Amino acid sequence: MSKLKKNREIEREGVYDFIIVGAGSAGCVLANRLSQNPNNSVLLLEAGGRDNWIWYHIPVGYLFAIGNPRSDWMFKTVSEAGLNGRALNYPRGKVLGGCSAINAMVSMRGQALDYEHWRQLGLSGWGWDDVLKNFIEIDDHFAGKSEFHGAGGEWHVEEPRVKWEILDAVGDAAAQMGVPWIEDFNCGDNEGVSYFQVNQRRGRRVSSAHAFLNPIKSRPNLRVLTGVDVDRLVFEGQKITGVEFERD
Repeated sequence: MSKLKKNREIEREGVYDFIIVGAGSAGCVLANRLSQNPNNSVLLLEAGGRDNWIWYHIPVGYLFAIGNPRSDWMFKTVSEAGLNGRALNYPRGKVLGGCSAINAMVSMRGQALDYEHWRQLGLSGWGWDDVLKNFIEIDDHFAGKSEFHGAGGEWHVEEPRVKWEILDAVGDAAAQMGVPWIEDFNCGDNEGVSYFQVNQRRGRRVSSAHAFLNPIKSRPNLRVLTGVDVDRLVFEGQKITGVEFERD
């Protein structure tokens, strides 16, 4: 159940099977998959705005989106002694798509050994073989379907459009020092040096909202609200039964 707080009075907004707080990199995927079942009613809440600003779509636009209160939560780290007492900016996306709408579009999976460590600690379903199936399912890789990549999924991956001689020189220098050249950072072994792959399609950013939300936003069982600040979760005993939020 969701409740809209307006003028300090609480109005009942609706009852849903699933309420997702945050339409970021993961929230858009959740909304897509949960609403695939027409019997599920899904409400997706996002504090930021819609991704209708031109800089969300042009790759260089992250230079304008990061550090902008329109699109960035403007978080800072605590001061660190190792940084001479400085506090650093910590960009977090405040828009449909979250950080995937303002980041540098680098497409890089986690290290296989990390996932395996999680499984060894008891987190079943999160080993490398488990998550790889999901990576392949959503993948639309420029090299096509293979052992590690998929084709036809929502998450489009391309080679970087620009390569520089100085980066090739860095790769050569790393090889001379024994650091391996990695042909593909997304095969489970990320220890080395290489060009990264990017979430772009024909020169435009592919955010989580672009890939997973925009194509299905007309589903009758999915509702998306932006400009929403969630105030609290509503509990019945130890079970969350709803949220209360305010909307701009």
